[in-house]
Formats: sequence, structure tokens, C-alpha cells
Amino acid sequence: MGLARSSGILLHPTSLPGSFGIGDIGPSAVRFIDWLQSAGQRVWQVLPLGPTGYGDSPYAPLSSFAGNELLVSPELLLRDGLLTGAELDASRAPVDGPVDYASVIPMKRALVRKAAERLVSSGDRTRELAAFRERNASWLDDYALFICIKREYDEKAGAAGVADSSWNAWWPAWLARREAKAMRERRRSDASAIALVEAEQYLFRTQWDELRAYAERRGVGIMGDLPIFVAMDSADAWANPELFRLDAGGRPTEVAGVPPDYFSADGQLWGNPLYAWDRHEATGFSWWTDRIEAALSMYDMVRIDHFRGLVACWAVPAAEATARRGEWEPAPGAALLSAVVDRSGHALPIVAEDLGLITDDVVELRTRFGLPGMRVLQFGFDAEESGRGLDPENPFLPHNYVPECVAYTGTHDNETLAGWLSGASAEERAFIRAYLGYAPADTVRALVREAMKSAAGLTVFPMQDAMGLGNEARMNTPSTIGGNWSWRLDQAPGGRLAEELRAMTVLYGRSPA
Repeated sequence: MGLARSSGILLHPTSLPGSFGIGDIGPSAVRFIDWLQSAGQRVWQVLPLGPTGYGDSPYAPLSSFAGNELLVSPELLLRDGLLTGAELDASRAPVDGPVDYASVIPMKRALVRKAAERLVSSGDRTRELAAFRERNASWLDDYALFICIKREYDEKAGAAGVADSSWNAWWPAWLARREAKAMRERRRSDASAIALVEAEQYLFRTQWDELRAYAERRGVGIMGDLPIFVAMDSADAWANPELFRLDAGGRPTEVAGVPPDYFSADGQLWGNPLYAWDRHEATGFSWWTDRIEAALSMYDMVRIDHFRGLVACWAVPAAEATARRGEWEPAPGAALLSAVVDRSGHALPIVAEDLGLITDDVVELRTRFGLPGMRVLQFGFDAEESGRGLDPENPFLPHNYVPECVAYTGTHDNETLAGWLSGASAEERAFIRAYLGYAPADTVRALVREAMKSAAGLTVFPMQDAMGLGNEARMNTPSTIGGNWSWRLDQAPGGRLAEELRAMTVLYGRSPA
């Protein structure tokens, strides 16, 4: 995939200003696209848009195909006659500071459910709903039933004081095993509830398609994000257990993680079920090709998170408490990507997240399919994070970038650039000054400029770094639960910042004048 020299911003829609304390894909997203255009930014990168489960992480969605109904805009539902002004006003609750999901989610979900009920009962869009169901039946049928059962069992588990309400802990067990008779009975008894879940998905996709079309008219492309693994508690694993390494009870036999390294003596134990690659190969990778095709129907390009897992993944026995005892197991990445290319008939608009322990075979796979990789500027100056010390040959330093890469100042998992600089060592600060050739009054802005002027085909800045915000605006701290994914803008970014960014993009050939 050739990268046009350009620049963009990383900001999840939930971080946009919103009257419910959580942003969505309605008017505030439209205004953000307008701001991106005024700032000369041609790419908007978002995190995964799937429905979130435990911990609210977008990287552990309840489905690889569904959209998060909490991103549906009540204002657009009002515009379309699916909510009344009184209903919207009664639920509106401005929130200052980080999002309290426990209070926001029930309010927002109730409004979207009310709109779905009105949509189904009105019969106004019966034909459109039917067409949507037919186009997406391969995943929507199972997802809608999964959500109906899960919501019931989440309540039952909570009332019984049971911590685990994952599908493999459902009772009676025939629900987890998807016995044919039980599935027929549940589809019949839950028909009304299933129709509402399908309507919620229709509302999400209709609003998203409207927003994406608007972005295209404004010259802004949208980059999505595809987690390489699925969540254990997901419709993906429940509906397709044969595609994952699960035992007869639906429990994983091995799980994903990364091995011990310089930063963690225990490694990282993610807990995602691993793929049964032989079964994927037997189907011509149909589940994967469906998944990537679905993603590319929503975005202009897609970043594959943990791309190295398509070459080999760290497999840890499920009983282990840490990732220490595992082994690298190969994955058929070349055959998989070839299947995707054969189905699409063209080069893949995919960015490979090639951070971490990257071996020659990972580089070979990425280059074979013409996929740009990633460079993170913060790693170039962070002696501890890079593991290389302060080394001028460090590939994360801007002078080592190549046109076929996407350069970031940081990612959603990093400290913000300002937050990291506040704790940088004297050695690191001295290296930055030597690298720049002067002592800047605003080091964040100076490093943003270094990324802009680099050879990288695309530069992407987290909104927090574009605004120079500290760690109070950090999006996620890996291996922690609570307090993540909740940062949001109190107000839309201003015109002065847009002018500054546009001037840089024009100066460094990333935007037309």
C-alpha cells in the first residue's frame, strides 16, 4: 500500500465532547472532521468500534463484526424522529472530567433501545432493516442471540454473586454448547429482543456510514483498528468454538500473551483464546477474510494490532498465572493474507503494528504484502522503553524513518508526550536537545515538528500530543483495570491549534496549501 504524504490525528469517538459524558458518531464527530480539514489533517484514526465488555476496553470487544451501540448519537435519533426532545432532555446529564461508565451506560443504552423499539414498531424502514439483516446474517444472527442471552446471564450472575458470566460459564450448559434444539427455542422465545439488537446494529451502521461519507467529502480518510485476537467472552468464540483452541467445555487450552522481557519479568498474559489455525486453513480462512472485508467496508484503511501474531504468537497454557511458561507457535500469516488479497482483488490498505519483539520473518511478511509498519517517536528518546539506550541508529528516531511507515509521537498505550517528558531523565533531555540542536521552549511541539518533517509517509498524532496535554489525559495504562479509556475533550479543539497544524503540514508537504 503506497502512502500519500499526509498527516492525521488519533482520537477515539468516545473522547469527543458529549452531553452524556461520552462522545459518539453524531454532531460532535462531524465538527471534529471539520476541524481536521481546517487543520490540514487528512486521516482520522480511531480505536476499535466494537461493543465493549468487561473493563470497557475496545480491544476486547464482544464481537469482531458488530458496532458499539453506545456510539449511536441521540441527537441524530431525534433528527430522524426516533426520539422525542422530552426523552432526550430527561436523560441528558452533562459530565465533567473522566467518564463514569457505570452511570453513563444505562442512560445511553436505554435511549438507544427506545429508538430501536420505535424503529421496529413503526414499520417505516422494514425493507431497509430486512436488507441490513440479510447482508450481515453471517455474524448478526449469532451476535444478536449472544447479546440477548449474555444480558440475561449477566443479571443472573450478579444476583447470584457469581463473578464469571462469560458464555462458557452459562447454565444450563446447553446454552454454552449451542445445542441445536436449545438454539431454536431461544431464537423463538427471544425473537422480539433479537429484533431490537439487530435494529441497534442497523442504527449504528447507518449513522457510521453517514459520518464516513461526510469525512470523504471533506477529504478526510478514516483508519480503523483490528485487534488480532478476539475476546474469550465474545460472540466470535461462542459461535465458532471450532476455530479456537477450546476444550469440550468451551474453556481455552492455551491463551495469548508476550514473553518475559526487559520491561516485565513475567511477560504479559492477555488471556485471549488462540486460533486453531488448521481449521482456518481448511476453510480457506473464510472467517478471517470475512472479518477483514467487514473492516474495510467501514474504514479507508485498517491497522492490524500485534501484527507479529500472524507469523508466530506466544502460546501460554491456560492454567498458568503468568506468561513465563509459553512458547512461540507459528501462524500462517502469508497464506491468510494471500486469501484476503485473492478475495479483494487489490493491494491491502492495511498498516502493520510491528512494535515489540520483531523478527526477520515478521519484516519479510510485512514487506511481501507491501504493508507499512509503525515508528513511535517517543521510543527513540526513551532509553528504557526502547531497550536500546540513546542510540542514533534507533529506528524510532525521526532521521531513520522511511516513506513506507506511519510515524506516531505515541500510541493509546503510552504516556502522553508531555507526561513522559515530565519524568524524562537528565540524559534523555540532553539527548533531545542535542538531537534538535537547540533548547526548545515547547519540547512537545518541537518533537511533533520533527515527526512532521521526517520521511514517514503518514504521521499520526494522538490528540493529547497535538494539544500538549499531560498524563491526566492518558488513554490507557496496559495491564491495569479501571480508569482507562475514559479521557474525553471538554470542548472541541480550537482554531489556533488548527492553524498551527495546517502551517506545519503545508510546510512539510503533508497537505495542500
